[in-house]
Amino acid sequence: MKLKLIFFLFLSFSLTLFSQETPETEKDTSIQGQFDEIYRISTTYQVYKVISKDKYQALKNNVLDSIKNLKTQISEKENLLKSEREKIKTTNELLSKTQADLVASNKKENSISLFGIELSKIKYNLLLWSIIIISLLLLFYFIFKFFRSNTLTKEAQNNLLDVEQEFEQHRKKSLEREQKLRRQLQDEINKSRNS
Repeated sequence: MKLKLIFFLFLSFSLTLFSQETPETEKDTSIQGQFDEIYRISTTYQVYKVISKDKYQALKNNVLDSIKNLKTQISEKENLLKSEREKIKTTNELLSKTQADLVASNKKENSISLFGIELSKIKYNLLLWSIIIISLLLLFYFIFKFFRSNTLTKEAQNNLLDVEQEFEQHRKKSLEREQKLRRQLQDEINKSRNS
C-alpha cells in the first residue's frame, strides 16, 4: 500500500511538473475553463481524482472572487433597476399630472365662462348668435313700428291741419254769419225804433 501511495505521489508530482513545463496556449480563464484545467491536470488514484492543494486553493479563490464580483454586479444592477423603477414611477406620475393638466387645459380652451357658468364654445356661439339675431329682429320690428307710427302720426297731423283749417274756415264763416245776423238784427231793431 505504501508503495502505491509513493508511486501515486511521484506520478502526481511528475504530472504537475510536466503540466507546468509545457508551453501554455491561451488559457480559458472562465470558471468552467478553470474546472476543466484542474480536472485535466489532476492525477487519478483508483476512481478518485487527486488535486494539488495549491491548485485547489487558487481555483477556490478564483471562484469566490467571481462570485463576489457577480454579487457586486447583481447588487449594482438591482440598485440601477430600483432607481430606474423610481424614475419610471416619477415619470408616470408626471405623465398623469401632465395628462390631467392637458385635459383641464383643453376643457378650459374649449369652454367660456358666462356669468359663472361654464359653456362650451359651440353653446356660447349659439347663445351669442341667438341673442344677436333676436336683437336684430327686435330692432327691425321697432324700426318698422317707428316708421309706421311716424307715418300714422304725419297722417294724423295732416288730418289735424286739415280739420283746423276747416274749423278756421267754419269759424270765419260762422263769425261772418253771426256778424251778418247781428247787423240784420241791429238793422231790424233800428227800424223798429224808427218806426
